[in-house]
Amino acid sequence: MTAVDAARQILTRLHDVMASRLRAQGKLDQVVDVIGESLSSEVCSIYLLREGMLELFATRGLNKSAVHVTRMAIGEGLTGNIAEKVETLNLAEAKAHPDFQYRPETGEEKFHSFAGVPIVYRERAVGVLCVQHLDPRRYEAVEIEALQTTAMVLSELITNAELVDEEEALGLTPEQSGPQVISGLTLVKGLGAGFAAYHQPRVQITQVVAEDTEAERHRVYNAFDKMREQIDGLASQAEFGVGGEHEEVLATYKMFAYDEGWSRRINEAIDSGLTAEAAIERVQQHTRMRMREIDDPLLADRMHDLEDLSNRLLRIVAGQLGTAAQQGLRKDTILIARNLGPAELLEYDRRRLKGVVLEEGSLTAHVVIVARAMGVPVLGRANHGNGGLRGTVRDGDEILLDATAATATVRPTAPVADAFGQRFAKSKERQAAYAELRDVEPFTKCGSRIQVMINAGLRDDISALAMTGADGVGLFRTEFQFLVSATLPQRERQQKLYRDVMDAAGEKPVIFRTVDIGGDKSVPYLASDMASQDENPAMGWRALRLALEREGLMKAQARSLLEAAAGRSLYVMFPMVSEVWEFDAAKAVFDEQLAFLRTKKKMVPEAIHFGAMLEVPALAEVLDLLLPRLSFLSIGTNDLTQFLYAADRGNPALAERYDWLSIAIMRFLRRVAQQTVGSGVDIGVCGEMGGRRLEALALLGIGYRRLSITPAAVGPIKELVRKVDLAELTDAMSRWLSEPQTNLRKELNAWAKEREIEVD
Repeated sequence: MTAVDAARQILTRLHDVMASRLRAQGKLDQVVDVIGESLSSEVCSIYLLREGMLELFATRGLNKSAVHVTRMAIGEGLTGNIAEKVETLNLAEAKAHPDFQYRPETGEEKFHSFAGVPIVYRERAVGVLCVQHLDPRRYEAVEIEALQTTAMVLSELITNAELVDEEEALGLTPEQSGPQVISGLTLVKGLGAGFAAYHQPRVQITQVVAEDTEAERHRVYNAFDKMREQIDGLASQAEFGVGGEHEEVLATYKMFAYDEGWSRRINEAIDSGLTAEAAIERVQQHTRMRMREIDDPLLADRMHDLEDLSNRLLRIVAGQLGTAAQQGLRKDTILIARNLGPAELLEYDRRRLKGVVLEEGSLTAHVVIVARAMGVPVLGRANHGNGGLRGTVRDGDEILLDATAATATVRPTAPVADAFGQRFAKSKERQAAYAELRDVEPFTKCGSRIQVMINAGLRDDISALAMTGADGVGLFRTEFQFLVSATLPQRERQQKLYRDVMDAAGEKPVIFRTVDIGGDKSVPYLASDMASQDENPAMGWRALRLALEREGLMKAQARSLLEAAAGRSLYVMFPMVSEVWEFDAAKAVFDEQLAFLRTKKKMVPEAIHFGAMLEVPALAEVLDLLLPRLSFLSIGTNDLTQFLYAADRGNPALAERYDWLSIAIMRFLRRVAQQTVGSGVDIGVCGEMGGRRLEALALLGIGYRRLSITPAAVGPIKELVRKVDLAELTDAMSRWLSEPQTNLRKELNAWAKEREIEVD
């Protein structure tokens, strides 16, 4: 039996139950019998939310005396777990689950298998539908899908019959009326203040079971046509130029809009007896569950794009006026969404859009790439409490967004609003002061010239060179083009990007890091058995390791860079070099392509400067052998720190444990800098560490004279440099690093304070 057959069988019988004259309780009693019989389960039970507790409302197979007696809190037991997380459980042996709780009044001790799905109303669980079986077995996918479809029907029944208190489900709680601070993940840094507006005004599904299947199918076909027309229009209106990464993002988004598999799944849901709205919502729920199971961040982001399109399709088929963008922003706005597609963000009036708060989202998401180009701060992973953001934030609530600190304050008190306003004003003043340093060269008090460069990854990032007065691009992450593309970027496309970047940079140097993908930055079109087995992706099959094995990938990039830099100086940097032979092998690929271009009488770069990233500590032990081959060396402090300490920087339990200003890290970095003295090799730092004022101070004190940082940090670092006497700072650092018990952060702060150098 297929999922469609199972769902149709249950829906047909449930339609008769819903149409009967029975009271709501009687209908629920019949529903559990229908489901139990259809799935051959000895037990079927329905729990509903009443007075903050999940109450057993109907059961087939458990003791009837437990009905309206057995109650549990949200998060308590397996049933409470389902309601709290709003997700499905499917267990062959219920007692083996850590959240299992035995309730003796139900008589459930003889049952082994357990499956449950949430009954959802306005994105919040208002009940749970459970089945149990005597034998230990996992329920099949078709049975789980049938349960999920049934739960949608039950949601309509119980809310229409007022079996759950809507005021309780959606009413104002202390969380919804008083000040709240929401924490999340910084996706795009910045400050913003405005009033909450949900990207998707609610679509209320008032009818779940279809009366005319063909009519529902026709509605969906029409909605698909309209949605695709809208997407085509949006793609043609993108404001970031022709041929850029944003265009590639929108092309991938458009690909989903025309995906036949997606429309087929919706049609199958309609075949099972659902209305067009319910069918779209059903497929969307399935997508959300798949997203929770996806570890690959890139694939998860693609699933977010599909959910974005589902929301658009649902609004069209329901005849809703549109998104908050289409209805128009009337005041300064902080946009709230579960997730957001890149095309939808482009619809907003950026004069009014002051920030975005997402319940989901990741640093590699398509919408983040677009938001960064728009200059809109974004906070992600901001799921707050059981009801999510909708349980905390109401339309029109005032929000103070500090994406840099990864927080958003909802309904702030007057003192908090005043403090934020002062900070915002101070931030503007600082930015204005830093902007005045654009044309000022960063010399120290003692006359040493420090190179301050930017990190970049998109064509649009290069505009920051002119705005900040930076000395060049110390790290251009070429992998961004690979991460936002649905297929391997062709050589011609790569070449165009690199040429455009160098054209935009003018006379300023751009250091291109060869592609660093694989491991924790995987792309589906370069899937590998080796990569899929990585238990520690950051230390796995990635960067230069991957590129040297995928010879075609390395050759295409080498030739693209060489042709793009014809007649100019080319700076190439290889990531994650561990041994000298790896650098030699990578350089040999470039030498081979250079020789090929010369045989074809093609223009080549007038000079090529090769460098390496020191991220793997092992490279420091053979640095004397590598230095004669290098023009420059860059320290990647992000990876280096986690490798030195064997501490995953993505693990929240370790995030604050290992300090960049620890004696161990600083001594290591000083030793590397000292090895380059007299070699003629330019050494710098291109990790996040160099963009923090206190950490930058320490780096200057141990011999680093080139920092490549985020564009926003250029002004602050320039201002810092001009207040430093390097001889004095170097002496102090040397003294502190000779004492293993030194709290370097404390000493540096005190040293800077005495000299009136701000380091916050």
